[in-house]
Amino acid sequence: MPARQSAAAILSQTVAADWETDDVPVAAETPLSAETANSPSASILPAHTLSACIEWQFAEAGDLAQRIHAARATGLSAVEFHLWRDKPVAQMAAALAETGMVLTGLCVDPRRSIVDPAERAEMVNAVAETIAATACLGKPPLIVASGFRVEGMSEEAHFANAVAALKEAAALAEEAGVMLLLEPLNTRLFSQMYLVSTTLGLDLVEAVASPSLRLLYDVWHSAVMGEDISEVLEGRIHLVAHVQVADMDARNEPGTGSVNWAHVMGTLRAMGYAGSIGMEYFPTLPMDRSLELTRTTLGL
Repeated sequence: MPARQSAAAILSQTVAADWETDDVPVAAETPLSAETANSPSASILPAHTLSACIEWQFAEAGDLAQRIHAARATGLSAVEFHLWRDKPVAQMAAALAETGMVLTGLCVDPRRSIVDPAERAEMVNAVAETIAATACLGKPPLIVASGFRVEGMSEEAHFANAVAALKEAAALAEEAGVMLLLEPLNTRLFSQMYLVSTTLGLDLVEAVASPSLRLLYDVWHSAVMGEDISEVLEGRIHLVAHVQVADMDARNEPGTGSVNWAHVMGTLRAMGYAGSIGMEYFPTLPMDRSLELTRTTLGL
């Protein structure tokens, strides 16, 4: 595995490339609310089920279909990944069926802006195409990022444009029985990204007011932005349908950095979060040991 510093550099380059070249999201017994359980994959997993990011994990196994089998061999029951157009979707569908694994999320592809009216039609079309192309994967939740700020546009206009785009996309998702997950990112990776605030993301979800749009809360992005989970999610956990974890600073497995995981997990349990937990991190250890450290650190 790359050293931590180089992993962070790889992350920055990889995610930036996705945006530029992608044309070619004691509560263990708390049930999901009706509002957050309309995605097929969300409703069948026990609370706090760990989901492997096979984009970055189990790479030694081969392509993503083979990584699904490798993840299952370690005892995991869920996986997630990023963009789908360059992936072996049919083979992945077969692997999910063969293993009984659940797909907890993938990204709308291609990524398009929700704040730039010039990209709205393309963004909505990307959602429609992703819904159709990934239905064979079990109608997984689909992750949406905001895109970059538009120069000269007011904050009010950014918000209004985002709501309008998300309402169109959510209507398609609701008709198809799919959940959209809106994900705030951070300014370390993208200095001009619009949505880099959990509070703003939740405001958008509330404004759209669709049962098919919820927030993906990424602990690492939130920590980079200096947020406190207990403050930004207070009273709004019902709007969160997926959580992703990675430690500070270099986005490795929990237990390798400075995040206070007792506080994070204690807050999620106290608030009643009952969704899955995506392990979107670069492992520094072989995956069996990485999983052991993650489970121990998160108290799972």
